[in-house]
Amino acid sequence: MHRLTATPVPGLPPAQHGEGPTWDAGRAELLWVDIAAGQVRRAVVTADGGLTETGVHRGGDTVGAVVPAAAGGWLLAADGGLTHLAADGTARVLVALAGEGGTAEGGGTRMNDAACDPAGRFLAGTMAFDERPGAGALYRLDLDGTVTTVLDGLTVSNGIDWSPDGRTVYLADSGPGVVHAFGYDPDTGAFGAGRLLLQSGGDDGVADGLTVDDEGCVWTALWGGGQVRRWSPDGDLLAVVEVPGVTQTSSCAFAGPGRDLLVVSTSAEGLDDAARAAQPDAGRLFTARPGVTGPPARPYRGPLSGIVQR
Repeated sequence: MHRLTATPVPGLPPAQHGEGPTWDAGRAELLWVDIAAGQVRRAVVTADGGLTETGVHRGGDTVGAVVPAAAGGWLLAADGGLTHLAADGTARVLVALAGEGGTAEGGGTRMNDAACDPAGRFLAGTMAFDERPGAGALYRLDLDGTVTTVLDGLTVSNGIDWSPDGRTVYLADSGPGVVHAFGYDPDTGAFGAGRLLLQSGGDDGVADGLTVDDEGCVWTALWGGGQVRRWSPDGDLLAVVEVPGVTQTSSCAFAGPGRDLLVVSTSAEGLDDAARAAQPDAGRLFTARPGVTGPPARPYRGPLSGIVQR
């Protein structure tokens, strides 16, 4: 089993609740979000593998995920629905999903992790602010602008990505700490039969954000475990990336011109004063070079107007 250690990226201000790194190949930029601040952040990868921030945009009260949009700008899973962020930083709500949204005090829900499938459909999950079981769902925004519920009864719908052939979709539900592998029809976006790929929890932490590399292996960030782990498509552990001094590792993605730089997001969300003092790097990005590559973010290829929920 391969072991390596990630290092914190110097010079970037930490996020409160860093999440969702993704490589926007069209702009040669790293994107990530600060969920709690409602921000989308952007950076370029320098020649020495560092990151230089190029922009910070507000996308809502909370922003769970960001992907490029083929029609321009970026598509966000934000607040209780979907939002378009234009290149000039203007945010415009595209659809507020029925049954989602509200406040933490009122038992509301918010958008969480999301990604596009090989055809350019956008799949985005939700969770309750209080993480109550069964309050999360997974939605699909199709190429004709319709939104459909794919799965319900989830708790914390989290990392999602596809096998290189597009016929398997991996989905984490961080509530019970599981990663599912479902059959997937890339022509229609339909889910097929599922199987349990991973069961996480305890001192190892729970599976949070994930990505699939070019060899078809699954990388999971372990919230509470301070690690990212690489798994075979059958669930065999292949590599461990230690993220020193931080427990809340939230997601990961491959970035840079060669797509060989593993970027790991972390979070300070929910840490008390003592934990924050003990984890001064919480909320920062970390990087490592594991010797494999991963695909860039797939852009959303549908319309940015006339979106309706079925």
